[in-house]
Amino acid sequence: MTDPFLRAPPFPAIALHLSRPAANETGVSDDLLDLIRSARVGGSFWLQPVKRGQAISVVIRPGPRDSRASLREIGAGTPEDDILWVECDDIDPWSVIEGAGQLVAHGDDEWVAIAHLAGVPVHLLSAGRYGAPDDSVAMARDRVRAALAGTSYVDPFTGLETTAEAIIALLAEWRRLIDANRQIAAACGIAWWKRDEIRRFLWVPGRKLPFISGDRHALEYAQSAGGAIAIWPSRVSDILISGARKQATTLARIEDGFVRSVGLGSNLVPPSSVVVDMRGIYFDPSRPSDLEHILATHEFTPDLEGRAHALRQRIVTAGISKYAVGSDSQVPQREPGRRLVLVPAQVEDDMSVIAGGGGNHSNLDLLRQVRAMEPDSEIWFRPHPDVDAGHRKGAVPDDQVMQYADRIVRDGGMAPLLGTVDAVHTLTSLTGFEALMRGREVICHGTPFYAGWGLTRDLGEVPDRRGRRLKLDQLVAGVLILYPRYLDPQTRLPCPPEVLVDRLANAATANRLGWVAPLRRWQGRFMAKFR
Repeated sequence: MTDPFLRAPPFPAIALHLSRPAANETGVSDDLLDLIRSARVGGSFWLQPVKRGQAISVVIRPGPRDSRASLREIGAGTPEDDILWVECDDIDPWSVIEGAGQLVAHGDDEWVAIAHLAGVPVHLLSAGRYGAPDDSVAMARDRVRAALAGTSYVDPFTGLETTAEAIIALLAEWRRLIDANRQIAAACGIAWWKRDEIRRFLWVPGRKLPFISGDRHALEYAQSAGGAIAIWPSRVSDILISGARKQATTLARIEDGFVRSVGLGSNLVPPSSVVVDMRGIYFDPSRPSDLEHILATHEFTPDLEGRAHALRQRIVTAGISKYAVGSDSQVPQREPGRRLVLVPAQVEDDMSVIAGGGGNHSNLDLLRQVRAMEPDSEIWFRPHPDVDAGHRKGAVPDDQVMQYADRIVRDGGMAPLLGTVDAVHTLTSLTGFEALMRGREVICHGTPFYAGWGLTRDLGEVPDRRGRRLKLDQLVAGVLILYPRYLDPQTRLPCPPEVLVDRLANAATANRLGWVAPLRRWQGRFMAKFR
């Protein structure tokens, strides 16, 4: 059986079929062919690309019965070092064909279809699915159309029929991730309980990403492999950071994404979303990051803004926040006619607080500042769940909190709270971004990633790099669509954010390490008493 032209990479532990024969043939437009071309998908696009210093005049794909002598005559007058013989099927065809002067192949070879799409002349050795020796350029393109016309497509996340355009967009995103992951040679500082997910986020066909213990060993491995080291910033030492700088090894910093999971990381719930940043990391305003670069330079199209708006509405409606889902929990009664302000506590030794807090690491100090700024407002204080669980630093005794706040709100989800308050004061908490998505006023005492784009009141020092003024849905597009990576908790496939949001909204997720949660809760209670 012939493989479909548009097909999925061989993701581990899943047999993935994106297409099936269509009941009725449908027309395939030039626009669809151009979409495939611009996405560079079709065929085995996920294989290792060929790096070459100059364009090749003739690419020859011989069949098992072809002699080199006879085929060489086709490229008569072409120097031998300007002819590329490809007798294997373990390389990305797009990387070879694009820019080539001519392809010599048999008509059943899908490289012929890619050449037609890329506008590369083809010399056919025999007739087949994708062409015949006497075809004109127009006829050759029609053959590619015909090969695609008898196919319908299946959404891998729902099992429902979908469009060719949607499948092309999904394949293009998978290609982007695989190409980016090729830069990474090894990982270091990744906790054991999230390694399975990190391997999937950083997957490259034919490679099992090595997790290396020991800074020097990781540096040596990366230098010999000529690639980057993926790190969890809070779990590696200054030795690795400085060593990578000295030997010019790139560090790909990994952190939890902004729509992460149902359940806390401190309870060993693996992430369904991460960010992989090759410039810096989003929470450190002292240096550029990939997120900052996206927000400062990306051309946000109306389609992307519309997608971001729909995603934001879905998140708000479902009551989704970083660690929780639900908007139906009870919220305390607010005082009528009085401005209501929320102050979310943070983990005081969290890297985002240290890097972006502007020197203020104390939840109690932040609360004092807010009361001084809002003497007539009703102030609600929200302890951080990791701190309340006993896993992290930053607890403030309730009697001290109540010297400045009107209420301590522990129960219920964050989303219902944000739907009730008028404003949020924060150092660097993600709660500020979640409040922006709900149209609330946000006052930043530190420099979180969402400060400096014209949407917040900024009391902290903002880098000049953030001078661009953004609309809310442009910020959402950068933060939730363009920057993070998502993993479908059901299929374990890389997915668009909309898939994860729907899984969370429909409670269609499960923690593969659920057996650990009771142990972590016991440990947290013990540590809280110890502190």
